[in-house]
Amino acid sequence: MTIRKLLGAFAFLAAMVPLAAGAQASFPDKPIKFVVPVPAGGVTDLVARVLAAGLTTRLGQPVIVENRAGASGIPAAEYVAHAKPDGYTLFVGTIGTLSVNQAIFRNLPYDVDRDFTPVSLVAAAPTILVVNPALPVHSVQELIAYGKAHPGKLNYASFGNGTSSHLAGELFKSLAGVDAVHVPYKGNAPAMTDLLGGRVDMLFDNIITSLPFIKDHRLRALAVTAPSRSNLVPDVPTMAEAGLPGQEISGWLGIVAPAGTPPDIVEMLSKAMATELHLPEVQKKIVGTETVGSTPEQFGAFLRLERSKWNKLVKEAGIHAE
Repeated sequence: MTIRKLLGAFAFLAAMVPLAAGAQASFPDKPIKFVVPVPAGGVTDLVARVLAAGLTTRLGQPVIVENRAGASGIPAAEYVAHAKPDGYTLFVGTIGTLSVNQAIFRNLPYDVDRDFTPVSLVAAAPTILVVNPALPVHSVQELIAYGKAHPGKLNYASFGNGTSSHLAGELFKSLAGVDAVHVPYKGNAPAMTDLLGGRVDMLFDNIITSLPFIKDHRLRALAVTAPSRSNLVPDVPTMAEAGLPGQEISGWLGIVAPAGTPPDIVEMLSKAMATELHLPEVQKKIVGTETVGSTPEQFGAFLRLERSKWNKLVKEAGIHAE
């Protein structure tokens, strides 16, 4: 089931949302800040900047992107959790920061339910398994055979602990029965740099980020982690087609505000984001990523479902913070 279809199951909740009124008259009257928990250059940063640019025009105030990378997004999330709840400081959260961190980190300095108010699910994207061409494998089955023949030698990069790339790597290890060393990075860009340089073997990456390197043969694509093939790489099989059913995972990002942010401001921001995300010109700028847009209630229900799902995977796969 796609994320858009899943949100459709929550659509009835939208009728329960009151019309925003009070704060709209004066909000915003100064710049809004998007805090992004990864470095510039990755898909999360790109989507945040495209949305920020559109909202700058739509809301009549600058929307500034501030990158606070590192430590699995924990400092960035904590910063926004303790920010003034007035709608001017927002967190661009991911599957890791808003769903997985609470399962793999002890003593996390923030709690998603307690410290944040959902605003909108923004976008989602399936991942693709890519390897450095120096690795002597051309299929998922060859990769599994190589890993089993060389225990402890294979490694995989991720965007950081608890990110979609980390989860995908651990799920692959569990399903395939291979040993691979996790090498976490502070975001997509540094992970890709080391993959291209041959310092790591493989990565579950966003399709749009890997696509240029696949086309010029600097990376080899083995499979996508979606239920069906991507029209961006139609010749690349799904993980199920490649002989590893169950390896389905999508990275997603959404925006939350500090808990206590006035509901009318949250609703105004959510509606503005949904309108912007459904513009064809916005969708073209982030091709390969499915723009979503949702009500705060839909995003809240989605977050609860995601946390339940990944808590189960984390326990079964024995994933923990390194």
